[in-house]
Amino acid sequence: MIMVQGEVSGKKYTEPFSKGVLARSLTRAEMDPNKAYTFASRIEAHLKKNKVDVITIEELVDVVSEHLKREDPEVAEKYMLWRRIRQCKEPLIILIGGASGVGTSSIAFEVANRLGIRNMISTDMIREVMRKIVSRELLPSIYESSYTAYQSLRIPPPPELDEVLIGFRDHVDTVSIGVEAVIERALTEGISIVIEGVHIVPGFIRDDLINKENVAMFVLTVSDENVHKGRFYSRCRQMWARRPLKRYISYFWAIRRIHRYIESQAKKHNVPVIENIDVVTTIDSIIKSLTKTSVKGGEKGAEKAE
Repeated sequence: MIMVQGEVSGKKYTEPFSKGVLARSLTRAEMDPNKAYTFASRIEAHLKKNKVDVITIEELVDVVSEHLKREDPEVAEKYMLWRRIRQCKEPLIILIGGASGVGTSSIAFEVANRLGIRNMISTDMIREVMRKIVSRELLPSIYESSYTAYQSLRIPPPPELDEVLIGFRDHVDTVSIGVEAVIERALTEGISIVIEGVHIVPGFIRDDLINKENVAMFVLTVSDENVHKGRFYSRCRQMWARRPLKRYISYFWAIRRIHRYIESQAKKHNVPVIENIDVVTTIDSIIKSLTKTSVKGGEKGAEKAE
């Protein structure tokens, strides 16, 4: 039996080599599951042929990487990027923002799945919790959608100001309190998490949280208005959809205004803006960005994520 040696939080451990575990890590590098298991079997055969009884994780990764480079260089690159993120010493907090309809929920799900992060929450859920503990009379804006929050303004803004953005900022400012609480809890508990939604807006979350090396924010955008509008038609055709298409289309002008505002905030605060046309390209962009900003040595965060 081949044994694998590793270390977590300063404690060493030894466990049997598992083709299933290796295959799962390869699928997160976008290798076909069947091909991944076949490849893992070949790695096991290679180790047995070379009479390897005990191997460290680092040595195993080197062996896998070298074989992947010969078989599929693209998967090899994605595998190594995934490994670097898995070695993050601290829990990884990923924030994905963007206007309604740009795809934050679907991208957040795929990113969490790729990185093996089990925890994901939408800002709509956070807002819903806040609605249960704060009355409409006290905070009317959170009882509206992000693009209709302006209708809850008690004092109409001057004509020269954009009431849609004033309502939206008030809406986001309130929900951001809940977002910050989730981030703080995740950091305290050492839990990796992906938080997504329209309320993830650069400039609204405290700097002491955003500036941490293991907290990363991204903003998704869809430049083409027709493509953006088409997303609502596609989403509302899904049998499990509960949101009426007519409402989105009626307020699409407000959604696009918010879209431009979020994008401008991202550029102002140096937050990566990713054109979300192709899911694979978007996810790859996020993964590559994470390896540049969030990854420091160690396995603590990897254990929390897995």
